[in-house]
Amino acid sequence: MSRSRKRRCTVLEDDPETQSDIQQLIESRVPVDVEEDSSSSSTCSSSFPLSTCSSSLTPSTSFSHSPVVSSSSEDFAVAGSPVLPESTQGACSSFSTLASTPWSSPDEGSFSQSREDPSTSQLLPSAEGLSSFEKDAMVTNLVNFLLFKYYMKELVSKAEILNIIKSCNCYSQVFSEASECMQLIFGIDLRDVDNLGHTYDLVTCLGISYDGMSSKVQGFPKTGLLILILSIIFLQDDSVPEEDIWQTLNVMGIWAGMEHFIYGEPRRLILEDFVQEQYLVYWQVPNSEPARYEFVWGPRAHAETSKMKVLKFLASISKADPRSFGERYEEALRDEDQRALSTFMATTLADASSSASGGF
Repeated sequence: MSRSRKRRCTVLEDDPETQSDIQQLIESRVPVDVEEDSSSSSTCSSSFPLSTCSSSLTPSTSFSHSPVVSSSSEDFAVAGSPVLPESTQGACSSFSTLASTPWSSPDEGSFSQSREDPSTSQLLPSAEGLSSFEKDAMVTNLVNFLLFKYYMKELVSKAEILNIIKSCNCYSQVFSEASECMQLIFGIDLRDVDNLGHTYDLVTCLGISYDGMSSKVQGFPKTGLLILILSIIFLQDDSVPEEDIWQTLNVMGIWAGMEHFIYGEPRRLILEDFVQEQYLVYWQVPNSEPARYEFVWGPRAHAETSKMKVLKFLASISKADPRSFGERYEEALRDEDQRALSTFMATTLADASSSASGGF
């Protein structure tokens, strides 16, 4: 396992800016040219605790009025070094660890790109020559910029990404790590629009239409947590006791009743958003005393995504063959067959109804 693969995402320091700054930046969108301090560098801690900063950070994202890319030493700290799994259980736990990485905003100017003098690009080091601090800073800046583009509902071009990364030699590695952060933490995928890798659309993963941006806790897409819970349910025979969900989330530093910098009060988000939006069903286990509750997939989850999509997603992040998931893979295949049959039957009935109507 390479070091770059272990270092997924970075955390950013707290900022006193309020949530309204997001809207103000979106409305102003005035780019500012800046020069990056060549002496600045990012700090790294390979053992950064998952729960650190959870209580001190806020959901506000401080998209500043003067967008620039910052890479000062106060802006960056590296999260822990999760190892992607080689088993089903490992996939779930690693997913949990990655999704727990705390994110908030750096100093003013985090969500935009600084313009670079082309003459300096050839002086930049290759990916191999970069320190972990420098690359982590690039990943952080790129993720921030991608989040900004998602808020703006804009396509993102390779040229814009290169303005953030500032070196063609580092492009593939930094882009790959930033893409994984977007998928695992925020549930946002970069979809290649032109099949050339020149233009990307930012969309929610797995066909899910929900991103949580209209919930009471704004600031970050919340699809990543939803996908995590759907994955846990799928991997545990399609139903999960509530206490098991919270056991996983607690390991991530996410606690019921405690405000989280991305998810707000998690229990409220899960029960008032995920359940009410019909992505999850929350029910009491029959004849349980004292009362126990379970989560299962809701009708909207079944309609918008599938077990096979979730399995392939887990296989992708763990760099595994989907067939290595054993019984879960077989179940996903059966689900695909049932979906195909249901679609065929619905189409046949619709055609028959249309033909009958045309006969009169």
